[in-house]
Amino acid sequence: MTDKPNDLLLLAAKVLTIIMQAAIALGGVFILLAIPLMLVFQDMINAEIASEFDAAVGAFPALTVAGTLGLVLGLLALGFVFFGKLRAIISTVGDGDPFADENADRLTLMGWVTIAGQILLIPISGLALMVAKWAEPMENADITIDAGLDIEGILLALILFILARVFRHGARMRDDLEGTV
Repeated sequence: MTDKPNDLLLLAAKVLTIIMQAAIALGGVFILLAIPLMLVFQDMINAEIASEFDAAVGAFPALTVAGTLGLVLGLLALGFVFFGKLRAIISTVGDGDPFADENADRLTLMGWVTIAGQILLIPISGLALMVAKWAEPMENADITIDAGLDIEGILLALILFILARVFRHGARMRDDLEGTV
């Protein structure tokens, strides 16, 4: 591509996808560390909570929190894959050949990843609501869980599937054109 603003836009998009993947990976590392530490030090956590909030709060739901974090780790893995596929598509645009079957496959996978993320949010929300209910008796516990249908995520998946078809059709048209020249 020779148009300078588009090159800057592609560079910015590629850098952003790399930053997103790095942030997701860092978050994943912290969660991987937090889960076993939380389970190992569960008694200390319970003692600290008991000393701070008396008997109003029950035992720390370590397994529920660990399960929630485990599912969040899965969600982060999906996000890492999503941004990796997006970065690959951006690279093909920069190379001047975006209408390729590989990009259609990438967009399709991104659509399925989006749907998987939406499905994964259901048990995450349920477990997070359980933890929020546990924390209600605490003073200053202002916990809000937004557990509803995410229409934007569903629309994103639909858009990705449609774009995959567009890219696949564009690849076929390009192949047909090259065959006639």
